[in-house]
Amino acid sequence: MALEQYAVRLMPDEREQLSRLIRSGKSSARIVARARILLKVDEGAPQVVAALDVSKGTVYRAKRRYVEEGLAGVIQDRVQANRYCKLDDRGEAHLIALACSPAPDGHDRWTLHLLADKVVELGVVESLSHETVRLRLKKNVLQPWRKRQWCIPKVDGEFVAAMEDVLDLYAEPYDPDRPVVCFDETSTQLLADTRPPIPVQPGQPRRQDYEYRRGGTRNIFLTCEPLTGWRHLAITQRRTMQDFAHQ
Repeated sequence: MALEQYAVRLMPDEREQLSRLIRSGKSSARIVARARILLKVDEGAPQVVAALDVSKGTVYRAKRRYVEEGLAGVIQDRVQANRYCKLDDRGEAHLIALACSPAPDGHDRWTLHLLADKVVELGVVESLSHETVRLRLKKNVLQPWRKRQWCIPKVDGEFVAAMEDVLDLYAEPYDPDRPVVCFDETSTQLLADTRPPIPVQPGQPRRQDYEYRRGGTRNIFLTCEPLTGWRHLAITQRRTMQDFAHQ
């Protein structure tokens, strides 16, 4: 291969753009490799192949991309023309509807393999890999394997009436003879660092090691009077009926 067939002469703004691309860490390895090659070639660095541990063909193709397509051809991968995909728009709609439906009996949630097998079972396609399912769900921002605890209330007439009673109570003016007192409790786990954390620095948040040491649990009781700003906090080892009564 004639590696000198394509001469690379980067403009200052192009060098800066390639340097930012490498520092960002958001591009694919192929694009970063091409950016490093062009910067080295433009600097006139000898033995680019050995310095970057790439093949001569990779250097040749990177230089050819830049000369023939410009910087845009270097920092963007080509879209494959006439690429065959087993799932068309109708098949993708079937997959999305299936992912949003209840999981089959004996399973708590849909998995990628379950979805792929079900799509084939329904006759949408003859075969389908779980990776194709993952890419299609990712494109539509769907993650059926994830779940999050949420308060799903039963909103009926009784619920609305109780809610209005509470809101009316909070809206009453302050009366020192009839204070509005709120009370709540929660349990928390005590955790201790196994290694000293790294303090916050300019451009860096406080960092702490993922490993921690368990120190038991405690219960927190909070009593407050919102209209006066008064509050009382109590920490106990238990949350028995006696503890509630004492608070």
